[in-house]
Amino acid sequence: MKKRESGRKQRPVTIMAAALLTSCSAWAAPLQVDPDLPEYRRVPGVSGNLNSIGSDTLNNLMTFWAEGFQAVYPNVRIQVEGKGSSTAPPALIEGTAQLGPMSRPMKGAEIDAFERKFGYKPTEIRVTIDTLAVFVHRDNPIASLTLAQVDSLFSTTRKRGGPPVERWGDLGLTGAWANRPVSLYGRNSASGTYGFFKEVALLGGDFKPEVKEQPGSSSVVQGVANDLAGVGYSGIGYKTSGVRAVPLVGPDGQPHEPTLENALNGNYPLARFLYIYVNKPPGKPLDRLTAEFLRFVLSRAGQEIVIKDGYFPLPAAVAEEELKKLE
Repeated sequence: MKKRESGRKQRPVTIMAAALLTSCSAWAAPLQVDPDLPEYRRVPGVSGNLNSIGSDTLNNLMTFWAEGFQAVYPNVRIQVEGKGSSTAPPALIEGTAQLGPMSRPMKGAEIDAFERKFGYKPTEIRVTIDTLAVFVHRDNPIASLTLAQVDSLFSTTRKRGGPPVERWGDLGLTGAWANRPVSLYGRNSASGTYGFFKEVALLGGDFKPEVKEQPGSSSVVQGVANDLAGVGYSGIGYKTSGVRAVPLVGPDGQPHEPTLENALNGNYPLARFLYIYVNKPPGKPLDRLTAEFLRFVLSRAGQEIVIKDGYFPLPAAVAEEELKKLE
């Protein structure tokens, strides 16, 4: 039996943000940023090169943030590479990137490796909220899923105790759907989304070998959109018109859509923060270029970009906590 790598427990958004429910009233449909978020103000003397290596889930968002930041600072050049969260810690350790975006918290072994090199831990910055969605083809009539059913769909070990699921009829669909085999799409093991889904949805269980591993989040969604029997998991920011995010049954026993409110109040069970990790020596301010980029990300303008990319903006109270880490 392959030994599982020890790591930090995944932290759902509600564990970190239960005290922020009062901030939910700051948003109404259509989604808007918290009006208490700080405005970004340009400062003189910012130039140079920034490298970002890490999460595919955050790849598009990092690119949009880079474009917005470069519009303010034309003398800054930013290179973004998104091949998976597991590529961020080595890049920070080797000094090939100043920004390490990740769709999961760093594992204990990754933090230990960083600390062995530098003598202190990396700094974690929460930058947006994501609801990890279970997508089906837009014509699939499935109304909702429990986490036990999600586990039975994707896992061989079925640690949540559900019965095997091989066909859509096993999930209650009838007619032409009853005997239609499920077609599974997921991420590869370099992905933080893979790790989060494995730990939180499958309780650390093993994926079925039939899962078609994709190199990126957009590939998962595209695969499901082109496969009537398809089902896959990906960040909500990659939703397209060809797929539908299935409501998931929360702790209250009711199905809930993957919305910001349901993420913050704990009703949606697959909510998470997304992160950027940086190398900041304790007691010293972060280097100016990196710090200004993160201030932009945590500003009103930066969080408006979050909405445009399909994710959820941070409450001002969370952004304020993260800004303090830059000092």
